[in-house]
Amino acid sequence: MHEASSPPPIAEHATLMFREAAELADAVARMLAANAATFAALGARLRDTPPAVVVTCARGSSDHAAVYGKYLIWTKTGIPVAAAAPSVISLYDAPIGTRNTLCIAISQSGRSPDLLATVAAQKAAGAHVVALVNDETSPLAATADTLIPLNAGAEKSVAATKSYICSLAALAALTTEWADDDALRAAVAALPADLARAWTLDWSAAVEPLRTATNLFVIARGFGFGIANEAALKMKETCALHAELFSSAEVRHGPMQLVDDGFPLLALATSDSVGDGVRSAAQEFAARGARVLLADAGLDGSSDDTVLPALAAHPAIEPILMIQSFYRMVNALSLARGLNPDAPSHLSKVTRTL
Repeated sequence: MHEASSPPPIAEHATLMFREAAELADAVARMLAANAATFAALGARLRDTPPAVVVTCARGSSDHAAVYGKYLIWTKTGIPVAAAAPSVISLYDAPIGTRNTLCIAISQSGRSPDLLATVAAQKAAGAHVVALVNDETSPLAATADTLIPLNAGAEKSVAATKSYICSLAALAALTTEWADDDALRAAVAALPADLARAWTLDWSAAVEPLRTATNLFVIARGFGFGIANEAALKMKETCALHAELFSSAEVRHGPMQLVDDGFPLLALATSDSVGDGVRSAAQEFAARGARVLLADAGLDGSSDDTVLPALAAHPAIEPILMIQSFYRMVNALSLARGLNPDAPSHLSKVTRTL
């Protein structure tokens, strides 16, 4: 009687997640080119007639893109941005009284019932609905006043990568035109090439410290906060690793009690002064014995093997480049933990939340 042999390990390059994330430079270039006229027209419209408020509507990774958009739009235009609570509409059927609203809905599938109900309620209240959606045949696409197809192409891995970064790039391009910001415009134009560079960066130093980890903090702030949300989700989703997200401004409160010798921390620091707070918190954690993994765009080209390499760019663009490098690492980490990042337990590609 022969014992059943174990299946051969999955090669890093063989996963759908790896192959799809590797396509991101081309996908973002395609999305920016296809929507250039739409971004310009919508930006001019919003400059001429600014909304009183921006409301975002999204779930999962798309909601993490919306968090990035909140910081970017608010800082560049001065218009407040708030996230919709879909259950207010889908469960409580509450009225929406805010007028002169820009509603930005973000979705890979465009088919989640509570998202569609929330967008319909916003539109009925007079909001202008902008849909960032990968499926142009979806109900969300049909509802939009302004449709921005993400053009990410087919995304088969349960762990979204292409649609997420295309959403970030679309929000950056939209904000660029709305704010008429030349520095950001140049950074967005360079984004496809920079994403290609970010994909080649070696974050493998993070794999071994996290291979047997059970808990992890991910910290960032400002433009990087929504990206840190995504990193924490992907740790749970693909690696079965409990990762908690904190702002570097909040992590020094109660969460500090959990930090002891060897506790892992992933810190994402932009090159601007906002990144200084992340670096300071990371140093404080390290002094307490934590195993700090710092991605620091302020150290572009650093040879320090304690720092994960990150590209310096416009501070609003640096987090997009970091999450691209992160995707390659987390794919490898999932495999190192004996998992398949394409097939997380109990998850499906489209979540139809009511």
